[in-house]
Amino acid sequence: MDLAELQVFLTVAKEGSFSRAAERLYRTQPAISLAIRKLEDSLGQPLFVRGARPVRLTDAGTLLRDYAERLINLRDEVKKGLTELEGLRRGELSLGVNESSIHALLPALAKFRELHPGVQVRVHRMFSRDIPHEVLNYRLDLGAVSYVPRDPQLQATEILKDELTLVVPPKHPVAKKKEVDVADLAQENFIAHIVESPFRRRVIELFARHRAALNMPIEMPTIESIKRFVQMGMGVAIVPRMCVQWEIEHGWMKEVKVRQLNIPRHVYLVSRRGARLPHAAAELMRILRGE
Repeated sequence: MDLAELQVFLTVAKEGSFSRAAERLYRTQPAISLAIRKLEDSLGQPLFVRGARPVRLTDAGTLLRDYAERLINLRDEVKKGLTELEGLRRGELSLGVNESSIHALLPALAKFRELHPGVQVRVHRMFSRDIPHEVLNYRLDLGAVSYVPRDPQLQATEILKDELTLVVPPKHPVAKKKEVDVADLAQENFIAHIVESPFRRRVIELFARHRAALNMPIEMPTIESIKRFVQMGMGVAIVPRMCVQWEIEHGWMKEVKVRQLNIPRHVYLVSRRGARLPHAAAELMRILRGE
């Protein structure tokens, strides 16, 4: 199989049209049709349902699309690796994070940028469950997650030990206390994260075990919006400590210890097991280990 033909195939599949694929690739439609026909002849299988509008993949085409994406991504990985031989004066670093794990990487990314300003840093936000798959399929160099993936083709390196913590507005009555019980928080309005997660479930279970009411009249889509609402005096919140460390240090929020709240949270950097890390990814890993 020719990689150029696979690129044509993927473009037709994405555009759903031979003519639009031709425009995107700056080629004529007959040239696109010929490339697809040659690919089909070499595979001995039709890849598109002829006559369908928009163009639809056959079962063979659907199967080939997954493998073709991997091959094209591997080709791009080779190109990127060759470029990085210039001593990190150029290149690209691709990371996958969820909303909270980016906080564990920010100091290291800042140092990386100071040392290697010519490297393009691309941080992709996605669900934690999707990050290992994207790393495995060469769409990401590294991924940051709060669990160890089960896939044996991946390895996880711990980069941060964190925990959940209670934060309140500076003038809140609870802010004067160094420590409280879960039962003391039964009358508080909690600003919750609307996204389901194992940590959200563990907090709910903690309050249930101690027969304390957990009032969550406000559910926000992001941790940043939760922090802002706490600072506005609209309630209290239990969040990863690394996400509020800056605000705590500047006095914009107060951290209060909850005696029964002991929910550690580790952040891992996920990479492909046994594979050579791209130079930029290896450099970020070196910085993180140094910190």
